[in-house]
Amino acid sequence: MLTVDALTKTYKTGDKALKAVAFTVPKGQVVGLIGPSGAGKSTLIRCINRLVEPTSGRVLLNDLDITALPGSGLRRARRRIGMIFQEYALVERLTVMENVLSGRLGYVGFWSSFLRRFPAEDIESAFRLLDRVGLMEHADKRADALSGGQRQRVGIARALAQDPELLLIDEPTASLDPKTSRQIMRLIVEICDERGLPAIINIHDVLLAQQFTQRIIGLRAGEVVFDGPPAALDEDVLTRIYGEEDWTAMRRSAEEDVAAERDAAERMAGMV
Repeated sequence: MLTVDALTKTYKTGDKALKAVAFTVPKGQVVGLIGPSGAGKSTLIRCINRLVEPTSGRVLLNDLDITALPGSGLRRARRRIGMIFQEYALVERLTVMENVLSGRLGYVGFWSSFLRRFPAEDIESAFRLLDRVGLMEHADKRADALSGGQRQRVGIARALAQDPELLLIDEPTASLDPKTSRQIMRLIVEICDERGLPAIINIHDVLLAQQFTQRIIGLRAGEVVFDGPPAALDEDVLTRIYGEEDWTAMRRSAEEDVAAERDAAERMAGMV
């Protein structure tokens, strides 16, 4: 379980990016983190694993107080937190398999990692992960030869190679088309369910968040202004989070996109 307790981030300019943010995420729950640009979503995710240092408050992962750890302890703790990035953060010149195995770098010695020599069990696990994310046949391809959706799947497999206790996912669909976005979200949710992993997904697409996550946390100006089930995210709540917008028209457009994609899939199936 993840516990965020009164987490605050104040920059040297005096700007408060986070204001006493508090919530818990139990085992296996996938949380969608939404809010306008500048609301503090990315800052929150990075404060949880201390890529950004919080000003005050606590972050606890199961029995471990991450905010109290010194450098060496923090490095060990980060092995327990899988991070999936919007821009994939892959090493382009390395193969898919090598990128996945990089998730094990925190567990092997310097020379083993430098020479990319990993234990047999790590390699076997990496093959299983590639199979799970649908990339087994791409294991020996360079990362720069992959599509955006395939790169994101490599990022998911790499994070899982850490054998994490928590996933932090920063805008995983921002660079993807609608169909691929739904496939990636579905994959993340299925894997979290299979492994009992709690996850926080920073996501701009409200409808994707509603469709795939079990809980929504809405941030505005560094404060939690909504925390509840996706079904409760009505027009009034969305206006509280984002401000005035024609939410009905936005939902209608997204539903039409999904229906068109479904119709196209059914036509293709009928041709086989």
